Amino acid sequence: MRPALVLVTAASLALGVTTASAQPADLSRQHAFDSAAAEFGVPVSVLLGVSYLESRWDANAGTPSTSAGYGPMHLTDVTAANAGGMHHDDGTEDPRGDDARPALTPKAAPPVAQLPSLQTVDVASSLIGVPAATLRSETKQNIRGGAALLAKYQKEIGVTSANPGDWYGAVARYGGASDTGSASTFADEVFTTMAQGVERVTDDGQHVKLDATPVQANRGQLAQLGLRQSTSDETECPRTLACEWIPAPYQQLPNNGYGNHDKGDRPESQKIKYIVIHDTEGYWKDVIGMVQDPTYVSWQYSLRSADGYVAQHVKAKDVAWQAGNWYVNSTSIGLEHEGFAKLGTWYTEAMYRSSAKLVRYLAAKYQIPLDRAHIIGHDNVPGTVPATVRGMHWDPGPYWDWSHYFDLLGAPFRPTGSPAMTGMVTIKPDYASNKPAFTDCVTAGQPCTLRGSGSVILRTEPRADAPLLKDAGLRPDGSPGTMQVSDHSSRVETGQQYAVAEVRGEWTAIWYLGQKGWFHNPRKAPTALGAIGVVVTPKKGKATVPVYGRAYPEASAYPANIPVQAVTPLQYTFSAGERYALGGVNQSEYYSATTFDTANHTVVRGKTKYLQIQFGHRVMFVNADDVDVLPSFWPQGR
Repeated sequence: MRPALVLVTAASLALGVTTASAQPADLSRQHAFDSAAAEFGVPVSVLLGVSYLESRWDANAGTPSTSAGYGPMHLTDVTAANAGGMHHDDGTEDPRGDDARPALTPKAAPPVAQLPSLQTVDVASSLIGVPAATLRSETKQNIRGGAALLAKYQKEIGVTSANPGDWYGAVARYGGASDTGSASTFADEVFTTMAQGVERVTDDGQHVKLDATPVQANRGQLAQLGLRQSTSDETECPRTLACEWIPAPYQQLPNNGYGNHDKGDRPESQKIKYIVIHDTEGYWKDVIGMVQDPTYVSWQYSLRSADGYVAQHVKAKDVAWQAGNWYVNSTSIGLEHEGFAKLGTWYTEAMYRSSAKLVRYLAAKYQIPLDRAHIIGHDNVPGTVPATVRGMHWDPGPYWDWSHYFDLLGAPFRPTGSPAMTGMVTIKPDYASNKPAFTDCVTAGQPCTLRGSGSVILRTEPRADAPLLKDAGLRPDGSPGTMQVSDHSSRVETGQQYAVAEVRGEWTAIWYLGQKGWFHNPRKAPTALGAIGVVVTPKKGKATVPVYGRAYPEASAYPANIPVQAVTPLQYTFSAGERYALGGVNQSEYYSATTFDTANHTVVRGKTKYLQIQFGHRVMFVNADDVDVLPSFWPQGR
């Protein structure tokens, strides 16, 4: 039997526990849980635990989750959410990002699979006699519907008990899993949360508390659910995480083609430097079908929204075609999270927790720093050359909660100084109250539902009505950025670090794509934390230095049988006097792997050294010989 899961790192912080002195806010949601638990005979600790693992008790402004779930109880309605596809089908990005091969354009994903796990709202509606639309929009009825579902699952097991431990099977079924491993992972997380207790104020100001309720879970009920037995013998996952091997095919195709990844020998051949966080822009069943298609693309892991289930497709030693930049692909591991950034959907707590466990494990195994220079979003991956910048993808988007995620990783963002004194900031707005007015989530030109976000908007001057900044790569016509949800021309994200350019009262300016970007940063409610770090600036005498999207070797490093890969500057200007936060030192290398026969695969290493910098929303690279490296607090002008 699987052991109970124990959260070992910063448990109270990761769970969002409030201090004893916190003042209760509105208690109506707490009362709704109590009332629904009594009405349907569900232990209140079970109802609260399940809801926390799905939504952290949030309402999310009535918007659907990444797996079409609504409300605190995550009742699913894929018909209402009405989305499909796969983000690798969207835009012009070549997932391989390798100039040595013809561009890869994935075909469109099939229509959304209609599965019972994606339509639980209908069952709940029939159980309590409330329309599905009401269950989606009214939190009290949503909680009643979730309680009725749990009671139904418990009745089908045939156990009548007020002991929370005897509800293990019903909890496991509520997660929607079809296999024993993921069902038990979800249930174990719920019971761990119950044992620890948790208290927080939700996104709409509701004070909810789950008292610590240690119980002996009846895990034997898992066998009564009729689920298939999962296996993780081939996977590279932590022991406490349900993880199944669903391999992506390495297969030869007609006309000397092959798919859908490249064999490698990492970390012996190349150091794994990055973990890339994606969302799928597709639902689970369709996504799993696509990664098993030899003509499609690949990534190392997929994570399911409702229960946090993980599937591994490509070994860490091999290179997946996932990030649109071959240099990043060859030095990274890609995680696809079931979700829809383009629709402004929210991510479940179950998936955040599974992802954090997996990333902690991988980061420890491959010595990857737990910071935003190395744990990056797909939206932080740079274009390879000027022509590819505009087509690069922007997932997981502004609604991924990087602050909560890094709390779960045990690496929370904390201040290390004052911005004016230390010369650097870590972006960290209050996720729940920070609600940028984005547009185009569902309908072009229309406002998105106002929701919490980790994004901070930059202005050309220290005032709220000043224009946004310009991004020469995303908007080559020279127009300023927009508030479209996909446009990060003038946007920074939680955890990213930037060099301070100026401070005026409650406004802070950072260096961003060769400009000063201003954001409101009041002392009493800061949107960024003071930080101490290292910055780079052009060497004395250089008016500008080029920035690059990849750290490729100099031409002389290539053997005669491998075509030289161009080291092409991007279309941005890094001028004297500007400073950018240093993210790491990278030796130049290129993984030549253009044939199915792995005997022809070679890592080319050069003498050129590159420095990774946080230049804009995306990371970029500069030649170390072009810049000076300074402490962030070193006076401007040295």
